[in-house]
Amino acid sequence: MDAPRSLILLRGLPGSGKTSLAKILSEDNKYPVLSIDSYFTDAVTGEYNFDPYKNHLAYKQCETQTEDYLKKETSKIFVDNTFTIEWEIEPYFNLAKKYNYRVYVVTVENRHGSHNIHGISNEQLVKMASKYKVQLMP
Repeated sequence: MDAPRSLILLRGLPGSGKTSLAKILSEDNKYPVLSIDSYFTDAVTGEYNFDPYKNHLAYKQCETQTEDYLKKETSKIFVDNTFTIEWEIEPYFNLAKKYNYRVYVVTVENRHGSHNIHGISNEQLVKMASKYKVQLMP
């Protein structure tokens, strides 16, 4: 019997190490790593330029790319995003159900003292953390 196909969602606050962990888990890009941040990152220079007015486009692009890999029956797909609010993560559960994937949600904590590279203030991080809900199932 084949191993179930997996959609692994890495969530956490900016600077927690989601992207770094996703790169490690992807086994040197053997498996795709998708992110909202990719939309704002220049493919040539690697420069990150966030535009809040285009955030909805970034979310849509990430969902579309995820669905493309699901359609190809890619065995493992990693998506890293903050996923602090339920509506951010919900589409991925729906896609996983549609394409018969098992979903794993991994919360990444910043216990290594790293700083976010996106220039998000501590005040904003505290606000994001206050919205962050973890759902532990019995």
